[in-house]
Amino acid sequence: MTRTINYGLIGCGMMGQEHLHNIGLLEGTSVAAIYEPDQEMAKVAKALAPTAAMVGSVQELLAVEELDCVVIVSPNHFHVDQICEIAETRPLPLLVEKPLFTDPQDVTRLEQLQRDYPCPVWVAMEYRYMPPIAALIEKTQATGGIKMLSIREHRFPFLEKVGHWNRFNRNTGGTFVEKCCHFFDLMRLILKSDPVRITASGGQAVNHLDESYEGQTPDILDHGYVLVDFVSGARAMLELCMFAEGSRYQEEISAVGPDAKIEALVPGPGRFWQDHLGTPPPPRVIVSPRNPKGPVSMDVPVDPNLLAAGDHNGSTYYQHKGFLAVLRGEKAKPDVSLNDGLWAVRMGQAAQQAIDTSETVYMVD
Repeated sequence: MTRTINYGLIGCGMMGQEHLHNIGLLEGTSVAAIYEPDQEMAKVAKALAPTAAMVGSVQELLAVEELDCVVIVSPNHFHVDQICEIAETRPLPLLVEKPLFTDPQDVTRLEQLQRDYPCPVWVAMEYRYMPPIAALIEKTQATGGIKMLSIREHRFPFLEKVGHWNRFNRNTGGTFVEKCCHFFDLMRLILKSDPVRITASGGQAVNHLDESYEGQTPDILDHGYVLVDFVSGARAMLELCMFAEGSRYQEEISAVGPDAKIEALVPGPGRFWQDHLGTPPPPRVIVSPRNPKGPVSMDVPVDPNLLAAGDHNGSTYYQHKGFLAVLRGEKAKPDVSLNDGLWAVRMGQAAQQAIDTSETVYMVD
């Protein structure tokens, strides 16, 4: 009989609860301990994982003997300190939510962890596992070698979080770190290359300008464009708009090479789709060869049980399935390494810098 894998969770706000739902869909798993300092969120977490011990600190969580791994889903600016605390106290396999870090000063600590940490660390990049995006990645050979990659996300504004931490750059790292590290990770994954040059334009035009927290107006950006040149010679573009929740699709990705174009169309969370609009649009992949011309469109259905378990098109389940395979020794290493997490944030920080200075940022490895 397969041994039960016991999870500890740090942070059970909206995304932490999505992790709980998806761990619950996996056979042979149990949530043994949860650290969530907010009383309301802790109450919800306890209802989702009634057998879990509710603890008052990271140290108390690590003292739970049966733990096999830890999932870190705390606010962005806590991630690195909590990883280091685990490293110093009781190293365990980690699944760490994006972004891996927010402060450029933390790169040195993370590079040391990359060298010395004795257990697997998987950085959570759910967008890799969205079925239509995964299907696009599988079909990229049809392009004959991608020369242009375009990612467009037209979505709803930042949601309300505990203590409104996500309203300020100092906590999130900035919108192009917090929200867009997913897309920079996808760029490197799809193009199989690293960036050399980043330019960007963006701002805060609509969202959160009428809000005030302890006398401070939120400073997070709500739209922008980012252009990235890669070592391979490929070019990529990101278009973000966070006041476009009326869109039919939330993410639209286009990869173009000399032989064909491939597109992935991803709907937003089902809970935001309005009933009067009828059936939500299906996730879809479109392959458009140059010869013979003519697009071929394929729906990529997602299990309704997976859609009900979160806001990420079923991807959190597939990510956890892979992480569990690492924990059981069935998979050699995490799909998303600490190095991948570092690159994704560095690209987001470069985009923020390019917006702030109106200057091109050159990436130096």
